[in-house]
Amino acid sequence: MLDRVREAMFSTLGDGIVGARVLDLFAGTGSLGLEALSRGAEEALFIERDPRVVKVLSENVKSLNLESKALIRASDALDPRSWKALGDEPPLVVFLDPPYPFLKDDRRPKVFAAIEALRKDYLAPGGRIVFHCPRRQVDDEHFPDDCVAHERIYGNSALWYIEPAGDAFYEPELSVDSIDYGEDDLLVDDFDDEDQLIDMSWVDEDDE
Repeated sequence: MLDRVREAMFSTLGDGIVGARVLDLFAGTGSLGLEALSRGAEEALFIERDPRVVKVLSENVKSLNLESKALIRASDALDPRSWKALGDEPPLVVFLDPPYPFLKDDRRPKVFAAIEALRKDYLAPGGRIVFHCPRRQVDDEHFPDDCVAHERIYGNSALWYIEPAGDAFYEPELSVDSIDYGEDDLLVDDFDDEDQLIDMSWVDEDDE
């Protein structure tokens, strides 16, 4: 996720992140969950399958002295069994940032099944899912009628804010953050690698 997209997302979440329990799926090196903790989230569960990336994530958590607030699981982000590490208290905010190829192959239905399971069975009252995906890959018909889903466009990226209809309180307004920047603003956001773009500077050369 580009920096400006991440900044816009946290601006939209605002004080809703303060005191929240956060679930960061496809966490990568932890940029979303770690920023949530820096903005006042109570606890974050990071789920990332790649062991090398998990090592980087662990080092990032340690460097920020956030071990007491961060839980890390090396497991499948789309498997509901992985989400239970937060215990009995469900998350108020879920970040879902799958690699783009997940929405272009046979894993696509699993992504939307996970969104539905999170929304119906794992999200705290008043909570919401923030789903990062390529622009034009998702539209309203992918979500059931008993939820509210709003899209905001940033160049070639989209953020969907998904919440149960009875809990919805987010209503987007046109602002500098929600302007459609057009096709020229693609930058590095639409890559086709199997993995997300990550900062591997923490990995020791001996491990490569």
